[in-house]
Amino acid sequence: MEFRKVFDTIPEQFDRFRPRYCRELFDFLIDYADIDREKRVLEIGPGTGQATDPILQTGCDYSAIELGEHLCAKMVEKYGGFPNFHIVNDDFITHDFGRQSFDMIYSAATIQWIPEDVGFSKTFGLLKPGGVLAMMLTRSDYKTPNEALYARIQALYDRYYRPEIPYTHGGFRYDRAPDYGYVGFEKREFRGRREMNPEEYAAFCGTHCDHIVIPEPYRTPFFEGLRRVVAESGGKIVFEDTHVLYLAKKPLDP
Repeated sequence: MEFRKVFDTIPEQFDRFRPRYCRELFDFLIDYADIDREKRVLEIGPGTGQATDPILQTGCDYSAIELGEHLCAKMVEKYGGFPNFHIVNDDFITHDFGRQSFDMIYSAATIQWIPEDVGFSKTFGLLKPGGVLAMMLTRSDYKTPNEALYARIQALYDRYYRPEIPYTHGGFRYDRAPDYGYVGFEKREFRGRREMNPEEYAAFCGTHCDHIVIPEPYRTPFFEGLRRVVAESGGKIVFEDTHVLYLAKKPLDP
């Protein structure tokens, strides 16, 4: 199974435990791209809506394309009652969008699963002149808040981290957007903070694609170990999050 399809095996867990993005990021993005009821927006790979609500609630004409069948069904369950909500269960790489065009295309930790040339070239072709490409992700630090806990967690990884499928993902260069015709590339950062108890932390780790495919006899002691070391370290783990937003525009003139 492809890593980008693994998430579809845990839609409920994914919806409950994947982190959301801070409100400040969305306030900035909505203002930057001037998103309102007159605009058409496409979200690539929304998962179960970790970055959907603030954009959908602007009243824009919101569309999404989601590869996972079960993730797509969860999106319909959550947002199907919104008249401005539209979603298709398909692969962005091969989907034919016909004559559709958008004022903004955005992804939350998704576009990096698409080959760089396809991701940039196809979004560029789908955007209206002056349209915005927004790409966001979260970088988390749990070492600084508690280095002793971090060391104990790393010891568990050293002992039990044996995913069945080799993790080879990586290499998408956000800063290469100008190589594909985009202008005005910039990076913004926003801060967040999360606290989790032992059960929440283990469940959150279980939403990582490479953790989902850890087999027995490693899986059970790994996740039990995560719960145990957090319980023994004050009953919580703290994440200092950096929400990164990359922005680029399609030129007004061809």
